[in-house]
Amino acid sequence: MQGTVDGFSYGIVTPLVAYLMACLGGALGLRCTTRSMLVTRSRRPAWLALGSAAIGSGIWTMHFIAMMGFTVDGTPIHYDKPMTFASLALAIVMVGVGIFIVGSRGARGTALFTGGTITGLGIASMHYLGMAGLRLDGRLEYNTLTVAVSVVIAMLAATAALWAAGQVRGVLWSVGASLVMGLAASGMHYTGMAALRVHVHGTGAGGPGDSPASLLAPMLVGPLAFLLLAGAVMIFGPKTVLGQPKEAPAEEKPGVPARAAVPRQIRRPAQTARRTVRRAPRTPQNH
Repeated sequence: MQGTVDGFSYGIVTPLVAYLMACLGGALGLRCTTRSMLVTRSRRPAWLALGSAAIGSGIWTMHFIAMMGFTVDGTPIHYDKPMTFASLALAIVMVGVGIFIVGSRGARGTALFTGGTITGLGIASMHYLGMAGLRLDGRLEYNTLTVAVSVVIAMLAATAALWAAGQVRGVLWSVGASLVMGLAASGMHYTGMAALRVHVHGTGAGGPGDSPASLLAPMLVGPLAFLLLAGAVMIFGPKTVLGQPKEAPAEEKPGVPARAAVPRQIRRPAQTARRTVRRAPRTPQNH
């Protein structure tokens, strides 16, 4: 029989907190992407790796906070721990590929399209792999068309977020991009959940695995500590927390053509000609 699915058992609390976590991870990740375009090539991979970990951790935390409000009548829900944490690794790797493409080649043209597509697919893959770790006394089925819509939402919103982050126009652009990234993750999640149908077997026993309560501590402590660092960076400013980045010359920035070096001509101050003043000889005056 078909089970009654409730994705909002705690009301608006879980969707709101999940969205904020996705935005927080996106804020740090996209800001790191922006800073990678301003530093030398040797320091760029470190910033991009940090950004990938932040976005991956943010959307993964968002997914499982939102899943805390997911219930199915007639069966308890458990989670397979290896599958659950494999979804985190997949999110970081796929988002990292998209971030590295945009960070190294610039947020425009083919690089932006490719990076946004891979990042969006990473968000979608994390969601559906996490759902594959769901254990209950029933069978999960998805509506193919709705699943396709959820993947398109993730790709479009991720591309828009990477474009905004690549403008390198200050913190406000990164904050706006992080809101779009949070919308990509949350919109994809709840669209994907709308495609779900659960057929309960009716035995009343859940499958093997860990309960949400036992997964809560290891799932949230590490990522939340990492995302709190993102909050500190965004509140106090990246220059204050991480220091002033060394700006790369124009030829080392992605998407900026190298300019030929023009020798400078050193101008010497013109020497003022000395004016010779001839003084008339003094003659004694006869009184």
